Amino acid sequence: MRDLLRGRFARRLALAFAALGIGAAALTAVLVNTAFGARFDDYLAEQQQVRQQQLVALFAAEYTKDDAWKTSTLNELAPTVTMTGSQVELRDRAGQRIWSLADAEVDPATLAMHRDMMGIGDLGPPHELPITVDGQKVGTLDMRVPQGPIPAVDREFRADVNQLLIAGGLTAGLVALAVGLYTARRATAPIAELTRAASDLAAGQRDRRVATVPNNEIGELATAFNTMADRVEKEDELRRAFAADVAHELRTPLAILRSELEAVQDGVRQPTPKVIGSLHDETLRLGRLIADLETLASADAAAFTLEREPVSLTGLVRDTTDDLSGRFTEAGITLHTDLTTEVHVTGDGVRLRQIVTNQLTNALKFVPAGGTVNVTLRHDGDWAELRVADTGPGIPAEDLPRIFDRFFRSRTARADGSGIGLAVAAELTAAHGGTLTADSAPGQGATFTTRLPATSSARPRKPGQSPRSTP
Repeated sequence: MRDLLRGRFARRLALAFAALGIGAAALTAVLVNTAFGARFDDYLAEQQQVRQQQLVALFAAEYTKDDAWKTSTLNELAPTVTMTGSQVELRDRAGQRIWSLADAEVDPATLAMHRDMMGIGDLGPPHELPITVDGQKVGTLDMRVPQGPIPAVDREFRADVNQLLIAGGLTAGLVALAVGLYTARRATAPIAELTRAASDLAAGQRDRRVATVPNNEIGELATAFNTMADRVEKEDELRRAFAADVAHELRTPLAILRSELEAVQDGVRQPTPKVIGSLHDETLRLGRLIADLETLASADAAAFTLEREPVSLTGLVRDTTDDLSGRFTEAGITLHTDLTTEVHVTGDGVRLRQIVTNQLTNALKFVPAGGTVNVTLRHDGDWAELRVADTGPGIPAEDLPRIFDRFFRSRTARADGSGIGLAVAAELTAAHGGTLTADSAPGQGATFTTRLPATSSARPRKPGQSPRSTP
């Protein structure tokens, strides 16, 4: 029991069920007793009316005997009135007092004792009822009749019902408490498991997942948690692989630099231009690796450091392709551009150029000599759409969903790539409110599509105006 009610939510839920059951039983008891009370009040009122009409009829019959009120004959009614336990006083047409039980020397204490013995209850409120004979009012009878007894069967029935209601209320409370405990346990068990899984994951158990996934909102939370844990585990694996690759790639140029420098120091080799050039190439290789790491770090904060301004995307893409055309020529790759449509966007020119550059340099890595890269830019409704299509070997189907993941490197990637160029491009595109997607089939090349919110025209800044920063 203590384990079931260990959590505050479970305890509140179980107690709420119990309170609901007891409250429902108590409300039923109140309604039933109210209904019985109203019915008994109606019953007693009917009894009083019957006694009142009986007394009126008794005095009317007495008047009919002599067509007048006579005290001597009225005294003969005293025993009958006394048997009813009522108090009466007779007045004539003019309202003058004619007779009462006191005139017949009936003691009020005797009437009270008689009512107690008969069990007919206390006197009710006073009433004035006219006495009519042949349609003519001959007097007025002031009376107070007993409220009437409550039959023993009715009293016992009402007591039995109340006892049943009390027992039912307690039973309902226990049943509701049991149902509340069961429901609380069912409701909180997935939450408790999710909490334990989160704690285990935080403690370093990267393979920890939520096993119980109910078909409700908590199940959706558990599914989201498992998805998050899978992503964390995958990124950890990618980071480890990336760290290993970087360590390997750093070790190679460092080993070459060390061996060459030691050879020069020992006089084994002379510092010829060829040796110096080799050392310079290795330092450039180290520089590229460090630049890739810096690029990844800057992409994390891109959404918070964008210097947004109206930009001619057509001019930006044209300048970028012109700057890289020499490298394509050296690689023996044909670069075609279709930039006839003037397209404008609002964004950070430096970051937008980086998006285009990363896609083009990615094509340089994978497209073999003799291949072709086509760059097209056009409007698609309210979007600017940039396509970079190549005739390279394509992307394996199993790698296609992951090419924009951080630290991911395809098995077909060349050794000089760090595997973060496309991830950076995708994050920078998302920071601009756009999307970057890829379509490919092995042996049929790849097409990268960048979509950015387009603007109607460019609005150049005024001289001296600083670019607006939009976090």
